[in-house]
This record gives sequence, C-alpha cells and structure tokens, in this order.
Amino acid sequence: MIRDKAYREVGMVMPKVEPFEKHRDRYENWFERHKYAYLSELEAVRKLLPKEGKGAEIGVGTGRFAAPLGIKLGVEPSKAMAEIARKRGIEVIEGVAENLPFPDESLDYLLMVTTICFVDDPEKALREAYRVLKPGGALIIGFVDRNSPIGRYYEEHREESVFYRDARFFSTEELLELLKKIGFKKFEIVQTLFHKLDEIKEVEPVKPGYGEGSFVVIKAVK
Repeated sequence: MIRDKAYREVGMVMPKVEPFEKHRDRYENWFERHKYAYLSELEAVRKLLPKEGKGAEIGVGTGRFAAPLGIKLGVEPSKAMAEIARKRGIEVIEGVAENLPFPDESLDYLLMVTTICFVDDPEKALREAYRVLKPGGALIIGFVDRNSPIGRYYEEHREESVFYRDARFFSTEELLELLKKIGFKKFEIVQTLFHKLDEIKEVEPVKPGYGEGSFVVIKAVK
C-alpha cells in the first residue's frame, strides 16, 4: 500500500522547496511565456516514456508533465504546487525523492523532470527510484544539461532566479555515471532545445543522443 504520509516535519519548509511554495504563479507563468520550449520538452519525455504500466512522477510540481502524459500519480513536497496538480486530476502524495512513499518493486516506471536539480541528496533519490521500480522497470529523467547553452546561462545567472539559486546542475556524463553506479543499465538518450529560450518560436525537434540540445532525457532500466 502507498503510505500516504508527509516526510517532512509539519511546518518545516526545505530551502529548495520554499521558492516553489512562495512563487507558484511565477513557476506556472514560465510555461506560458516559453510555450514552445515546454512543448518541446514534453515531446522529448514522451519519446522515452513507457506506453503502459503503473508509473508516477517524482517532483510532480503542478502537473505540467504528468497531466498531458497521462500519469495519474505523483510525489511532491510543495503543498502549493500539489494543489494545482490535484486540480489537473493527479493523485499527489506529499513526500520527497529521497524517501519515496512506495513499496519495493511496486512501479513499472518513474519520471523526474528537472527534479534531480533540486533534491538534497541526488544519489539517495536515484537509489530510492531503483528500490521502488520492478525489475525491468524504467526511470526517465529530464533535465537541463549543465554544459549546454541554457545550462550555462542558468549557472551564470543563478543568483537572479528564485528557483535556480539553490539548484545543482548536472552534465549528462555525471548523471550517467551516477545511474551506472546504482545499477541502472540499457540507457536511451534524446535531446531538444537547440536555441536560446527567447528564440524558440515553434516546437523543436527531438534528436537521439546529447551534446547539442539543452534539454536532455535519459531512460535507464533497472
């Protein structure tokens, strides 16, 4: 059974969660202002997401990815964000990536979009994902590559962003090494966002591999 309980002390807001509690509307507005970047990211994730099976999104946020992708279950530490996700038809459990509220080997796939940048302990979060996936289950991670044009821009301007100030950006190579260390295998990788955010005026293509696009999606199998 899903343990429907909070994994934080009541009233305690972690530093990386606080901006999402306070600036939920600003978060939502990003998707409206960068509509085609968002739709491009969505298509890249859709490319590697399993078509069937029971899955969940970790760090579901306001449901911007889970809802259109048909994912009905999510984990989210921010009450403000979860409130919108529930309105989008998602069952949201309050919790964090490092302590997932699921039994061992209970899910066919897990999705994390940009979540890995904000967790307190990335390795522990990925080990938790490994724990709850069934053998042969897949973890799909979408993220902005630190070595990409948009990644470098976020790094250089992190102090100007309420969201990315405390984020930790990864390169694709770093994430692959971490996933291999935990035991994941059979990697598939796609990329999109080949221009600066303010230059993206239509849905960008999704290409295999990494090294060109700023948004990368890795599918890793247990």
